[in-house]
Amino acid sequence: MPDWVDPPILEGPAGEGPGQERGTSRPRRVGRTVGVVAGALIIALLGSIFAFGLGHDPGLLPSELVGHRAPEFSLRSLNGQTIDLRTLRGKVVVLNFWASWCVACRQEHPNLVAAWQRYGDSGVVFLGVLYQDSPRYARQFMKELGGGWPTLLDPGGRTAISYGVAGVPETFFIGRNGRIAYKQVGYSPYELLATEVEALMAGDGSRKEAA
Repeated sequence: MPDWVDPPILEGPAGEGPGQERGTSRPRRVGRTVGVVAGALIIALLGSIFAFGLGHDPGLLPSELVGHRAPEFSLRSLNGQTIDLRTLRGKVVVLNFWASWCVACRQEHPNLVAAWQRYGDSGVVFLGVLYQDSPRYARQFMKELGGGWPTLLDPGGRTAISYGVAGVPETFFIGRNGRIAYKQVGYSPYELLATEVEALMAGDGSRKEAA
């Protein structure tokens, strides 16, 4: 046979492909079985994660900052005023990270306004930190919904990072000793704001303010 002629194709027994030996379908079946099992495990794992996320309130997740000194910052407000957290030692501080595009922030804002109107004259300091938003939209938001506390700009999000903020809204309640007594992830009802502020004003902390 000349070298350039293709060798003949050997046909296997009936039902088998060219050159396929008897019994070679078993590895394929095993491979498919392993793939099905692996897929089922992945689906079960994703289902567990999804169920956990739906069945647990992210506000109940612990924060490593609670009970520790609040990270210091010195930030400029929308009005050009510089706010240094160190100068607020001895005061109760409500620190709210928010954005104008955040639906929950818009929903909770009237609660912050009510708490600020009630406790602002008692020495409680309310501060907002803008999160991944522009000053222009922040001004429009505050003009529309009200509230006279400073909104601070956070270039590069460095302050948000130092506080471990993963999204907005997030609210930190800082006692007179400069330590974080409680962190609220997500929407803050007025009742929660009032409870936390009054506890810190009393000096005991609703979550036992660290000494």
